[in-house]
Amino acid sequence: MKEYAFGIDLGGTTAKVGLFTTSGALLEKWEVPTDTSNSGEHILENLADAIRGKMDEKEILTEQVEGVGIGVPGPVQNSSVVPIVCANLGGWGERNVAAQLSGLLDGLKVLVGNDANVAALGEIWMGTAKGCRSAVMVTLGTGVGGGVIVNGKVIDGTNGAGGEIGHITVNPRETAVCGCGKRGCLEQYSSATGVVRCMKKLLDENPDVDCVLRGKDFAAKDVFDAARAGDALAAREVEEMSETLGMALANIASTTDPEMFLVGGGVARAGDVLFDPLVKHYKEFAFRSCRETPIKAASLGNDAGIYGAVRLIVGE
Repeated sequence: MKEYAFGIDLGGTTAKVGLFTTSGALLEKWEVPTDTSNSGEHILENLADAIRGKMDEKEILTEQVEGVGIGVPGPVQNSSVVPIVCANLGGWGERNVAAQLSGLLDGLKVLVGNDANVAALGEIWMGTAKGCRSAVMVTLGTGVGGGVIVNGKVIDGTNGAGGEIGHITVNPRETAVCGCGKRGCLEQYSSATGVVRCMKKLLDENPDVDCVLRGKDFAAKDVFDAARAGDALAAREVEEMSETLGMALANIASTTDPEMFLVGGGVARAGDVLFDPLVKHYKEFAFRSCRETPIKAASLGNDAGIYGAVRLIVGE
């Protein structure tokens, strides 16, 4: 195997880029602004320029580079094609990313994955799940992302939608519409946005119950902080959110039977006030054989994507 590899985590504002050894040591990381003008037509050119510039700076030859892995915020087919437009990339998509970026990099090998799946791959390679062969990662941020790894391989699915955990239906009677157009998705309850939405609903439904959040603008962190401090209504929201998420994870366990669940994203920083009820409810819903599957906090943070992108390239 060659000496170096690059990992890219493409986001709507910036792309994180990492230079690695092929054994997984991160040598350097930096960010490249994501130019979404003109439907993102310059995105790949700018990434190629950034990689070529770093190779020139470090005097790295093309024949020393194993390849470039890239995680993108949308579905991916055959580790190469983004079949639809990515909403937060200015209409960019519908292209063979691997072929185009490779062409801009003198034929270097390029492999592409969904960003959440790639982050999960990073965690199983060098993060909390290091040493595991199979794991499921759930990212609780503005939305709910997910990545499924089975026997060391990302499960993309036929349509590139493997791991879209946030859009599992958990309440068929929900009337509010999810950002995806469905109703009752996990994302509507267990994301940071969902926690705030559900907390506001609880406040409206219980006007006579004292709550430190009443009459204030608040974020998901404030809900968890209030629950930790003993606020009864905030604690009820955290309990309900954890029950919904625990049920979803239990259903996933019956399908993929992972060695470990990883929870990442901003909401996961709530700590025990989230994880204690989550584990409790997971065990209530889980099939007996899966009941003791550990649920742990992810550890690579914002670097998970670049680690996983490199893992696409260096493989086993």
